[in-house]
Amino acid sequence: MINLKIDNIPVSVPEGTTILEAAKSIGIKIPTLCYMKEINEIGACRVCVVEVKGARSLVAACVYPVNENMEVFTNTPAVRQARKTTIELILSNHNKSCLSCERNMNCELQALSYEYNCDCTAYPGALTPSEVDESTDYLVRDNSKCVLCRRCVATCKAIQHVAVIGTRNRGFLTDIGCAFEEDLASSSCAACGQCINVCPVGALKEKREIDKVRAAIQDKSKTVIVGTAPAVRAALGEEFGYPIGTNVEGQMVSALRLLGFDKVFDVNFTADLTILEESTEFIHRVQKGENLPLITSCSPGWIRFMEYYYPELIPNISTCKSPQQMFGAMVKTYYAEKMGIDPKDLYVVTIMPCVAKKFEKNREDQNASGYPDVDAVLTTRELAKMIKGNGILFNELANGEYDAPLGEYSGAGVIFGATGGVMEAALRTAVETITGKTLENVEFTEVRGTEGIKEATYTVGDLTVNVAVASGLENARALCEQIKNGTCKYQFIEIMGCPGGCVNGGGQPIQPAYVRRNTDVRALRASVLYNIDANSKVRKSHENAFIKKLYDEYLGEPASHKAHKILHTTYVKRNKY
Repeated sequence: MINLKIDNIPVSVPEGTTILEAAKSIGIKIPTLCYMKEINEIGACRVCVVEVKGARSLVAACVYPVNENMEVFTNTPAVRQARKTTIELILSNHNKSCLSCERNMNCELQALSYEYNCDCTAYPGALTPSEVDESTDYLVRDNSKCVLCRRCVATCKAIQHVAVIGTRNRGFLTDIGCAFEEDLASSSCAACGQCINVCPVGALKEKREIDKVRAAIQDKSKTVIVGTAPAVRAALGEEFGYPIGTNVEGQMVSALRLLGFDKVFDVNFTADLTILEESTEFIHRVQKGENLPLITSCSPGWIRFMEYYYPELIPNISTCKSPQQMFGAMVKTYYAEKMGIDPKDLYVVTIMPCVAKKFEKNREDQNASGYPDVDAVLTTRELAKMIKGNGILFNELANGEYDAPLGEYSGAGVIFGATGGVMEAALRTAVETITGKTLENVEFTEVRGTEGIKEATYTVGDLTVNVAVASGLENARALCEQIKNGTCKYQFIEIMGCPGGCVNGGGQPIQPAYVRRNTDVRALRASVLYNIDANSKVRKSHENAFIKKLYDEYLGEPASHKAHKILHTTYVKRNKY
């Protein structure tokens, strides 16, 4: 243990602790901007400077380790003035269109400016030349708002192992972007959107589709259907002041009705449908001994990553569409036929925790009815903005209920939003299908939790099944390398593109770095889904009564020719150069 004083208060902390962490241990919050725990610890912005007795200059608290008998001062006039000057210098090269910025009222630079009473016009002068990159279906980069914190760069490289962005040029011309001045659409970006979640300002945002959804709702010739993903209900409340980990499903349904959607359905329903198709696919592959391990296909960020970096694994990927795409496909085939509506007059909107879903809806082979399965995707953040823009008092809404029949789901369907959830849901169905026996305990806790890679072995009848679950593309890469080099022992693998799964998707509410490093946001959001599952009367996808009816009336059986035509898809090898 190291003994020191911070603002004349004795502190004892483990060796290797930084001044930033030591100060937090006694209730002092040192401001940061570029710092993100275990992702970006570079001391570049100098907002966290403090005085250390005997040091020649102020030091960056986020990277400076404590020493025995050190004396630290966090709020001297010199410290406060240095921080204020730094913030004002950052503001001098910043697009200060705060009132119209996506991150207004949720911007770390804006908050610091307020706290330090900064003058945004203190240092007028030239601005670094910048352009807005709107080349992709899913993301917009506006470098005029970038503060060069490099959080996005670190996340893309260290966490997602893609590294398609970095710092370019030098000095005053330094900016963030792709190599060789290419736009993002020309890169092998996985579309995960994790860079958006770590950006402290408004330099990164999803490509908005609110206006096109509003236009569809106003179009009297369209029947507008909305479906919500599992993870949205676990995070939407944060946009309205609720604590992290609050379930707002009922209020969300009521809000969607007030927005004017004709029917409010749940993508959990097609999560259950995915399990019927995917578990059947797994059983068939095991019986034939072909293309194992089977790897899940629900995460479009993971699929895009695989197509760029591991296309040789395409035969291993489940051919099942994601629950989002199955939802759109079922609305425009089964539901359209049932209701006597021409598919061209149906407009399908999904509410997703993910920006990669915006890319996924535009993929080829996602048009079971002859029209795109999904017409528009709104992130959780976009839904919150739309609710606020319509003057809906979300916090005062009573709980609403989903419409039938595409709003019915099991507990297995809802846990799709957490890493390990797809695997657990699939195991519940596969084990009962293989053994013909009812599971006494449906919880496969070994695949739960926010660890990057989890593994388990199960005995299913005469079969020993080794499974693995990975979230985050760095961990996905580790499993892919095992498959490539022949050391993989698994028969079934679940991969989610975002660390922690969909609850931490690139379209979820943005929490500042301070909250992220002191709160397990992923675990709190995931707990919502597991609590819903635990309290569900039906906890297995194959026991969803309407799923059974759907196969009896329309699809025939899992993996039937009709099911393949509507619910399955193909993949492509992408050139990453």
